[in-house]
Amino acid sequence: MFTFRSHNEQNTEQTVDKHALIFGLISVFLCGIGFSIITPVVPFLVQPYISNPEDQATVVTLLTSVYAVCVFFTAPVLGALSDKYGRRPLLLVCLLGSAIGYFVFGIGGALWVLFAGRIIEGITGGSISTIFAYFADIIPPEQRTKYFGWVGAVVGVGTVIGPTVGGLLARIDYAAPLYFGAIITLLNVGYGFFCMPESLDKKNRLKEITFVRLNPFIQLANLLSMKSLNRLLISAFLLWIPNGSLQAVFSQFTMDTFSWKPTLIGLMFSIIGVQDIISQGLIMPRLLRKLSDQQIAILGMVSEIIGYSLIASSALFSFYPLIIAGMFIFGFGDSIFGPAFNGMLSKSVDSSEQGRIQGGSQSIQALARMIGPILGGQIYVSFGHAAPAFMGMILIAAAIPVLYKGTHVNQ
Repeated sequence: MFTFRSHNEQNTEQTVDKHALIFGLISVFLCGIGFSIITPVVPFLVQPYISNPEDQATVVTLLTSVYAVCVFFTAPVLGALSDKYGRRPLLLVCLLGSAIGYFVFGIGGALWVLFAGRIIEGITGGSISTIFAYFADIIPPEQRTKYFGWVGAVVGVGTVIGPTVGGLLARIDYAAPLYFGAIITLLNVGYGFFCMPESLDKKNRLKEITFVRLNPFIQLANLLSMKSLNRLLISAFLLWIPNGSLQAVFSQFTMDTFSWKPTLIGLMFSIIGVQDIISQGLIMPRLLRKLSDQQIAILGMVSEIIGYSLIASSALFSFYPLIIAGMFIFGFGDSIFGPAFNGMLSKSVDSSEQGRIQGGSQSIQALARMIGPILGGQIYVSFGHAAPAFMGMILIAAAIPVLYKGTHVNQ
C-alpha cells in the first residue's frame, strides 16, 4: 500500500491500492512502447502502396495527422465520460481500441487499411489524458509535478525499448512491431480488468454531461478563455506543432538524408527515451528544488530550440553526428517540459474537472499534431530536409515570451 494525503480531504489520509499505481505506470509505459515501436517502420509499411517515391513523406505525415484528427474530436468526450463514470472503464476501452488499431495497421494489404488502423487507434487515443487524470486523482497537488516526472521517466523507458524492439522485430517482418504492440496492450487490458481500482470517488464525479462538454471547439474556446490557462496552452500549442512534425518526418528524414534502416532509426528514437529516464531520475528532482514549474518549462523550450538547430545543421551539412547531438538536447528539453506543463495544468482545477482539463489539453495537443505533420511534410518536400527543424526554432522562440508573460500575469 502507498499512503498519500488526499487533496480531496483536508485532514484525512488516502490509502492508494498498489494496483492503482502499478496499472497506471504500466499503462504509461505501454503508451511509450506502443506509439514508439511503430515509428521506425511506418515509411517501410507505406512504401509498397506508393507508386511515386516523392509522395511517401506526404502519406507518412498524413497517417500521423489522421490519428491526431481523431484524438482532437474524441479526447473531450473521453475526458467528460471519465469525469462522470470514472477513469477505469474509459481506460480499459481506450487500451482495447489501441490494440485493435495496431492489429489492423499490421494486417495492412492496402493503403486505406493503414489509415483505418490509425483511425481506430485515434478514436480511443485520449487514453493518455485519462491516465493523467487518474494520477491527479490519487496524488496531492503539491506533489504532482514530481510524480508526473516519474510518469515521464516510465514513458521514457517505454520510448527507449519501443523503437529498439520495433527496429529489431522489423528484421522479421515490417508488421511484426504492430502485432507485438497489440499483444502487450491486450495483456495490460487483462491486468486492468482484474486488478485496476477506480480512482475517482463517486461524490467527486460530474453530475451531468452537456453537449458543451463534448464539443471540442467549445471546449477549446472555454479553456483558452481562462486567464490562468490560455497563455500556458497557447505556448504549448506552438511547441507541439513542430514536435508533431519532427515525429512524423523523422524516419523519412533519416532515410533520405543518411540512408538509415529501421534498426538504426529505432535506436535514434530511443535517445529521447534515454533522456526521459536521465532527466526524470537525476535532473528533474534537482530542478524542482531550485526552479518553479514555469522556469523549468522555459528551460525545456530553450533546449528544444538548440536541438532543432543541430538537427537542421545535420541536414545542411549531411553530417549525422549533429543529429545525434541534436536529439539528445531536444530530448532533454522535451523530457522536462512535459511534467512541468502537466503539473501547472493539473493544479489549475479541482478533482471533478481533471478529466475535462486533461481532455482539453489532449485536444489542443492533437490539433497541433494534426497541423504539424501536414505542415512539416509539405515544407519538407517543398523547401528541403532542414525546413521542419527551422520551423521548430521559430515557433518555440515565439512561444517562450507567451509563456513567460503568462507566468508573471498569474503570479
